[in-house]
Amino acid sequence: MRKSLMEMILNLLAPQSQHRRRFAVQRTSVVGLLALVILFAAAASHASTTTESEASAHASPEPFDPWNGMDRNGRIPSVAIPDGVKNPDRWRYLPEARIKPGNFIDRLFVTSFVAPYVFRNSDVGTGGGLAATDIDFRGQRRREFIGGFASYTSEGQQSYGVIWERWMNHLELPGGGVLIEDRSFWRSHVRYSKTLTRRFFGLGPKSRERDEASYTDELVWFEFGFERTLPTPGSDWIVGLQVRGEFHELSGGKVGGALQVDDLDPDLFRDAKHHDLGRLLGLLRYDTRDSPVNAYRGWMLSGEIDSAPVQSDGDAGSVFRLLGTWVHPVPGLFHDGGDDDEENPPTDTFGVGFRTELTAGDMPFFALPTVGGGEDLRGFVEGRFRDRAAWTAGGEYRVWFIPRGFRVPYTEGVRVERIGAAFFYDAGAVAGNGGDLFDVKVRHSYGIGLRIMLERTAPFRLDAGFSEDGFEFSASFGFSF
Repeated sequence: MRKSLMEMILNLLAPQSQHRRRFAVQRTSVVGLLALVILFAAAASHASTTTESEASAHASPEPFDPWNGMDRNGRIPSVAIPDGVKNPDRWRYLPEARIKPGNFIDRLFVTSFVAPYVFRNSDVGTGGGLAATDIDFRGQRRREFIGGFASYTSEGQQSYGVIWERWMNHLELPGGGVLIEDRSFWRSHVRYSKTLTRRFFGLGPKSRERDEASYTDELVWFEFGFERTLPTPGSDWIVGLQVRGEFHELSGGKVGGALQVDDLDPDLFRDAKHHDLGRLLGLLRYDTRDSPVNAYRGWMLSGEIDSAPVQSDGDAGSVFRLLGTWVHPVPGLFHDGGDDDEENPPTDTFGVGFRTELTAGDMPFFALPTVGGGEDLRGFVEGRFRDRAAWTAGGEYRVWFIPRGFRVPYTEGVRVERIGAAFFYDAGAVAGNGGDLFDVKVRHSYGIGLRIMLERTAPFRLDAGFSEDGFEFSASFGFSF
């Protein structure tokens, strides 16, 4: 089995005829799908079985109490952090109410979920699918997560994936519940997708909306990596490393009324049509924020090198990235901000973020820096502007108008912790090189969004953005900065 997998990878990277390459990518797609099925089947098997020693170690002496460690209004009282724990404000407390014992079925709709979901992205349309997730995978007291996802969109995109995460630093509390330091983790992700409506408007800051072209991207993608704080758990310094393989097969697009990319820029499309990449991402970050996922205060500065030293055409290139964020609490509009003895008090905030990217060497056009979409310039379609250099910046005012949330009906322990809104402004530009970045036209967008938080580490957002191109709507997990 190992030999055949290695032969497959070598065949993909070696020069081939067009017919053989198409067959290789199709074969990779099948292998990718089989890998997803096998991986998630193994996950389900592990999640539904627990050894006797694990069961006895974590057995609850009483029936599960969905309020254990919580007030009836959803408030979570803070707990005493044991002596010797470094950087105690960087650890997240999870009460026993959020840790139900048992297998996947026993914990259904408490820490395991099988549910439909809906999302929206201007590049692929409105989508729906089925997700099976376990946030207490293998019964490890919320230390490990696995999820499997399958979706289809109104624009014909199909996507299947499995993601796994394990937090490095985890601590049992004598009085019940656990502490998790959420800056240090291992992560693995495998995905297959076929998107019929990828957009391309040409390279450069003057690309025109009426020049919209489309292409189909069939992609098999896998990655494995980690992030870790240094020198102790919860420290400000974070290092990370990620290894990724991407296998792309491009063909004609299906956007109605749009050009084909091979008509708009035939040389660019030909060079990227059958393209595979071996990528290596390294990062060094200094982060004073109280949470990397949903910060209430602090700032972050991160330098990243996203390198593709292995490409199917023999080229090599890198994208150098600098990111920053600053977040500060502001007086609450619809609440009093909770109290000092609360684990996660409602906190309104104002935040700003920026990102700068520069390209060195050769990269396929679809891997070049872009602006526009759900993460930046939210009033523009995904990837609206693209070139070898880019910058974006934005500000966001976040308020919580339902600060305590509510329990989801007909479930034992699922809560919406709070609901809020955000008002945002974004700006950005692209250029052929870094020296021209601030001499080109700056694009602007603004809008309003809905914020829904199940836990502090599980925020969801829906954004409506406006720009000179019109209106765009996006829905995704996590904040843009």
